[in-house]
Amino acid sequence: MEQAELFKSESPEQSKIRRSQPQEWKLVSLRECPTPDEMQMCDTPQRAADYWRAHITTHPHYNPEVECLVVLHLNTRRRIRGHHLVSVGTLDCLLVHPREIFRTAIAAAASAIVVMHNHPSGEPQPSEADIKVTRDLIRAGQLLKIDVVDHVIVGQPAHCSLREVGAFGGCY
Repeated sequence: MEQAELFKSESPEQSKIRRSQPQEWKLVSLRECPTPDEMQMCDTPQRAADYWRAHITTHPHYNPEVECLVVLHLNTRRRIRGHHLVSVGTLDCLLVHPREIFRTAIAAAASAIVVMHNHPSGEPQPSEADIKVTRDLIRAGQLLKIDVVDHVIVGQPAHCSLREVGAFGGCY
């Protein structure tokens, strides 16, 4: 039975009451979770970029012609538990807020995250906005006790780690 059929006989007042009631949310895995031995290690920017090329580029909502931001959820051993496509932007910008970055990380009980996005131009050099967002995310992660391990910008064929270029300086 479809949801529309469930509430067909509701009066407008009943419908309004139902919508104003608190809702319960459930996180559901779309695939079987790998065992820890099968989880891909993500302890270097190269491994994060390899994961991007193997898994993110095949995501149904990924569009290589615009900026797409993904968060990798890591366990305490820096193995990838899963990922979340957070935002699909435009040719040269992306709308992102720390709340959206950490929402699924909290629900998935991630110990740490790696933030990643692509540059459709193919040039992985970070912009000032990329650096500012990264620093904001680091501060938010410190409050939540979720480590922001890196922010990797994927170009074609190269990638750039903001941790390696020093954008994390002064934040730890």
